[in-house]
Amino acid sequence: MSPDKTADEQRGRPFQPGQSGNPNGRPSGSRSKVLVALDALAEGEVEEIARAMITKAKGGDAIAARAIFDRVWPPRKGARIQFDLPEVNKAEDLPDAVAVINRQVADGEISPDEGAVVVGLLEAQRKAIETNDLAARIAALEDRQAKK
Repeated sequence: MSPDKTADEQRGRPFQPGQSGNPNGRPSGSRSKVLVALDALAEGEVEEIARAMITKAKGGDAIAARAIFDRVWPPRKGARIQFDLPEVNKAEDLPDAVAVINRQVADGEISPDEGAVVVGLLEAQRKAIETNDLAARIAALEDRQAKK
């Protein structure tokens, strides 16, 4: 066969769907050569490296301390916060509630991120209140129409 003809035949998908060039694939649990080589280099020295990092962290090296803390105590997500919030039962209550949250952020009682989350929750509550009010108004209009 000429090279031109084989090139035309090979265009597109070289394998049928569900069939690869290596049907057995990579063995499950096998590791790349790079990772195996890195493990071989560090074998027996990991404990010594960890002790050196701890010593540096104890000596005031902030980067070493951060590396250790990021591994040992990853940042908590979704931690509970305590904050003051007035009762919110109707849409008219929301501006005061947002003002209270803004004041707590300004005073440093809660972080700006925490304040933004709480205001987002208040926004969701506003939508729920407005949806409920709208549904009640529609129901009242439908009752009036039905009575006519």
